[in-house]
Amino acid sequence: MAASGAAEAKGGLPRVAVFGAGLIGIYIGGRLARFSRLTLVGRPSMLGPLEGGLTVTDMDGHNEAIAADRFRRSGSADGLADAELVLVTVKSQASEDAAAAILARAPEGAVVISFQNGVANAARLRALLPGRTVIAGMVPYNVVQRAPDHFHRGTPGSLVVEAGAALDPFRQMFAESGMPLAETANIEGVMWGKLLINLNNAVNALSGVSLAEQLRQRDFRKAWALALKEALELVKRTKVKPVDPLPVSLALLPYILSLPDSLYGKAMAQAAGGRMKVDPHARSSMADDLAKGRKTEVDWINGEVLRLAAAQGKPAPVNRRLVELVREAEAGALPWKASALLAALLRAKAG
Repeated sequence: MAASGAAEAKGGLPRVAVFGAGLIGIYIGGRLARFSRLTLVGRPSMLGPLEGGLTVTDMDGHNEAIAADRFRRSGSADGLADAELVLVTVKSQASEDAAAAILARAPEGAVVISFQNGVANAARLRALLPGRTVIAGMVPYNVVQRAPDHFHRGTPGSLVVEAGAALDPFRQMFAESGMPLAETANIEGVMWGKLLINLNNAVNALSGVSLAEQLRQRDFRKAWALALKEALELVKRTKVKPVDPLPVSLALLPYILSLPDSLYGKAMAQAAGGRMKVDPHARSSMADDLAKGRKTEVDWINGEVLRLAAAQGKPAPVNRRLVELVREAEAGALPWKASALLAALLRAKAG
């Protein structure tokens, strides 16, 4: 698909390209559209419905209609040709392809931010883009597609990036869009904190229900708790200091998740200070991939726990079983009942 929808002249606003414009990329791009010269680069199936414009909403009441002339759409890497900032939002398995496209088409001085799942994608991009500025970033929230041209943020959180002077030309743009960048010197801890929370992506995908419905069922919560506790034990043996991505301590979360339904809501509300909300439309990106018949990122989420375990010579049977079950789901296996999934993980843990 050739570039289309010529954006109106915007003076000296930053030229931004979102590479891999899916749910997250289109939402972030939509929020930036009024404050940048934006190009969305992605699949025709995602960008085609945006010919008449785009709507972005969130669980906090933001509701914005973006006219089609506020952004361009491109189905090829040619959309990177004049970018000053490239936001990489492709799936982890496409990082090498993204690097090749950036190397071939993006200006050498373009700043690259990896807003991808997992903990290794920025490093992978840096290795393939020598001499270019690559910044690791983290998106804490889920986005759902309510309609072909309507993208909705369904969980809380702010964009986090590793601090650096390369961000200077872009901070104001993000702030004006309502998505101020939270900068950190411990991006590794931030990404590991997000990955630990994302271990629930596999549970949610296997459940076949929304995040809100999944979290209402104790056995699904206990399944997540098993995977989380296993991973936390492995991370404790490293130099990584995970940053809590939720207003709840990661150390306490497995115990809170395992509480009976009558106590779980109260304990979570108390631990989070009333700041933990899940929109009824929210579901994990892995669940969305399964619904669309696409390969998931399980190898870069739960699989990262397996690599950490292997490096330590330790087992990780719960996360290994989740990887296996998600692969079966990719091949067409049906969703799991909560009790059955928990039983399968307990069997794996027992060996």
